Amino acid sequence: MGRRARAALLVAAGMVAALFSGASPAAADETICGHVVRGAILAKYKETGGLERSPLGCPTTPELTTPDGQGAYTHFQGGSIYWSAWTGAHPVWGEIRDSWAGQGWERGKLGYPVGDELRNPDGAGVRQQFEGGTYYWHPTRTNGAHAVGGRIGELWGQWGHEGGDFGYPVTDEYPAVKVGGNLPENTGVRQRFENDRYLLWSPGQASSFETCHSECVGYLGITNEPWVEQTEVFTNLANGKRSVHVTPTEAGFEDADDDLQENWRQVWVNTPHLRNATQTEVNSLSKQLLCHAAFAFPKPGGGRFGGPTWDLEAWRSDIPWDAGEALRTQCNWD
Repeated sequence: MGRRARAALLVAAGMVAALFSGASPAAADETICGHVVRGAILAKYKETGGLERSPLGCPTTPELTTPDGQGAYTHFQGGSIYWSAWTGAHPVWGEIRDSWAGQGWERGKLGYPVGDELRNPDGAGVRQQFEGGTYYWHPTRTNGAHAVGGRIGELWGQWGHEGGDFGYPVTDEYPAVKVGGNLPENTGVRQRFENDRYLLWSPGQASSFETCHSECVGYLGITNEPWVEQTEVFTNLANGKRSVHVTPTEAGFEDADDDLQENWRQVWVNTPHLRNATQTEVNSLSKQLLCHAAFAFPKPGGGRFGGPTWDLEAWRSDIPWDAGEALRTQCNWD
């Protein structure tokens, strides 16, 4: 249920009489540093240590109604406390507050905070959950606070969040081209994480890779090896099909068939392996990679036989292995 629907339900039930007046639930008011602090915001302020110990310090505004008309907030020297009837009152400060403010406060895609800031298991980074995702920040690893949510957030969670293979987010999500396919019109979303690794989402398009004809998620590692520039892995969310897409360097087009083992190593040097891959899948992928490397001839008029990427389809349990079939299909089997 979205936050607007939740608010409507609470109003219909008569549970938030003060909601549209901008007031948090009735409680004793206190004047602090010349400003009245009240209700749930006052209670949360005291919970964080109050005037004597809270990192928020003195209030700098009275309690105000949020611009969306459905909550309340008070600004302090060290941050803000935001309240709504369905999320409660939560302080927001530091880099997380700065980023949230830059995205439109509660009217942005993240909505209201639904929890307080929490320390991450590494002991240095922090996170805070909002309606539309979770902000993450680390003093040396993130270059500001960045939110992770939606399909990318789900995929990141499957890989262990900030403690997993992708580490912390170092950018917000951003629209991108050539996501799930080689064409500029193959648009989707990317988000960069540590060590030149990205998580990807595509709504699906007929001109995309087969795994992304419908909604898919994926990840990418910038490799910068002699034979391999980058490696992408995509999974179709409807049928579970997985594929690997390798972007070779010019040297890779020329020389990668000299040493399949070294080529395979370079493919995976900065991209996590397929999770739970069977030996059958690995054998098929390596044979497909060898086919592409062996038949990567220049084409008359420009380009390479087989295309600009080497597309390896994990669902193919075996491939026909003869020169005639490789030439007919350009190593991209029907």
